[in-house]
Amino acid sequence: MEQAKAKLWTKDFIIISSANFFLYLVFYLLLVTMSVYAVEEFHVSESQAGLVTGIFIIGTLIGRLFIGKMITTIGSKPMLYTGLIFFIVTSFLYFIKLGIVFLLINRFLQGIALGMASTATGTIVAQTIPNDRKGEGISYYSMSVTLATAIGPFIGIFMSHHTSYQIIFGFCLALGIISFIISTLSTIPDSKLPKEKVPSSAFKISNFIEPTALPIALVVFILSLGYSSVLSFINFYAIEINLVEIASLFFVVYAVAILVSRPFSGRLMDAKGANSIMYPAFILNAAGLLLLSTVENSIPLLLAGVLIGLGYGNMQSTTQAIAVKAAPPQSVGLATSTYYIFLDAGLGFGPYLLGLIIPYMGYRKLYMVMGFLVLFTTIIYYLMHGKKERNKVKNINHTVKG
Repeated sequence: MEQAKAKLWTKDFIIISSANFFLYLVFYLLLVTMSVYAVEEFHVSESQAGLVTGIFIIGTLIGRLFIGKMITTIGSKPMLYTGLIFFIVTSFLYFIKLGIVFLLINRFLQGIALGMASTATGTIVAQTIPNDRKGEGISYYSMSVTLATAIGPFIGIFMSHHTSYQIIFGFCLALGIISFIISTLSTIPDSKLPKEKVPSSAFKISNFIEPTALPIALVVFILSLGYSSVLSFINFYAIEINLVEIASLFFVVYAVAILVSRPFSGRLMDAKGANSIMYPAFILNAAGLLLLSTVENSIPLLLAGVLIGLGYGNMQSTTQAIAVKAAPPQSVGLATSTYYIFLDAGLGFGPYLLGLIIPYMGYRKLYMVMGFLVLFTTIIYYLMHGKKERNKVKNINHTVKG
C-alpha cells in the first residue's frame, strides 16, 4: 500500500506565501513606476532615475548578506516581523518629499527591509515543507513571486496612467500592512540555534555564506545575469523593433508559462531529481534568448516569453530547492540567504554591466550572447552540482531495485 504524502498546503504555508506575494507585489509595482516618478517630481537625469530603481536591489542584497546569520541567532519570527515593520515605515516615507537624496536613501532602506522579510519567509516555508516534497513545495511557494512579477508591473503601469503617485504609495502601504497582519496569524517554527551552536561573532565568510549552497548559487548568479538583460532592456528593445504594445504582454505570458509548469516540475524534481528539470530548462531558456535576438513581429516575441518562463522560471525554483536541500537543517536560513544574495547580485548588477556593452553590440547581439552564456552555464552546472545529483539518483535507483 502506497504511503500517504505529507500535507503541503497547510495554513502556515498559505499565509507565509501570501505575505511574500504582497511584499513582492509592492517591489515590482514600484519597479516600473519609481524611475518615471523621479524624473517627473525631481527632474533628475535618466541615469539618476535608474539608480532610484537599482538602489533598492542593492539594499536587498546587503540586507540578505547579514540576515542569513541573524536568523540563526534571533530566529525567523522576530526577523520577519522586524522586516515587515521596517517595510511599512519605509512605505510611509514615500509620502514625504525631501528631494532625490532622501528618496534614494528610503529606496535603499526599503530594499534592506525586503531582504530581511523575504529571507525570513523563505526560511519559514523551507522549514514547514515536508522533506519528501521540498521541490514541489518550493515550486508552489516561489509562484508567489512569479505572480507578483506579472501583476505588479501591470498594476503599476495602470495606476501611473490613471491615478496619482500619492494613491500608488497609499496602495503600497496598505499591501505592506496586510502582509504584516496575515503573518501574525501563522505559527512560525523557531529557527533560533542553541547558544552553543551560534556562529562566532568573528568575521568569517561562513557566517554570511552557507558553503553547501555556494556551488548552485554561482550558477544562479550567471543565470540571473542573463535574465536581467530581459528584465531591464526588453522595453528599450521593443521600442527599437516597434513592438511596444505587444511587449506589455511579455511578462504575462512568461508568468503564465511558469504557473502552468511549476506544479509538474516540482513533483518531477522530487521524483526524478533536479537534473530532470535543469537540463531541459537550460535548453528552453537559451532557446528563448536566442529567439528574442531574431524577433521581427509579435508572435516570436511572446513565444520567447513562454520559453524563458519555462526555462529560467523553473530554474529559479529548482535551484532554490537544491540550495535548501543541500544545507544542514540548522543552516536553512543561511542557505536561503546565500541563494538570494547571488540571485539579487545578478539581477542588481547585471543591468549596469550589460549596459556598458550595449552601445557596442546592440540588443539583438546582447540576447544572442546571453543565450550562448546560458548554454555554457550547463557545463558549469554539471561540474558544480549535476554530476553529484546524477550519482545520487543512480544510487537511490540501485537501492530501490536491490
